[in-house]
Amino acid sequence: MTALVLVQVRPKAGDKLAQYSAASAPTIAAFGGEFIHRGKLHEVLAGTETAPGLGIIRFADVKAARDWFASPEYQSIVPLRDEAADMSFLLYETAG
Repeated sequence: MTALVLVQVRPKAGDKLAQYSAASAPTIAAFGGEFIHRGKLHEVLAGTETAPGLGIIRFADVKAARDWFASPEYQSIVPLRDEAADMSFLLYETAG
């Protein structure tokens, strides 16, 4: 089943975030992933979420998403990610 990685983004350094985005894109593509959404929070309708940014990445399955996240290629840019923003990564398997 298809897997989605939801990335909640709290930017710290805009220039670093742009560098991270450029560096992460080929690592995602190498595992068959694709961004299906990037956007900024408009308003909270219910609940307490406050992450100002959200990215959604689609992979063929959970294994591909995990393999991407654990890959040496992606892990090599984690220090840049941590300078750029505080991020939470949530892995979902789609239903049906």
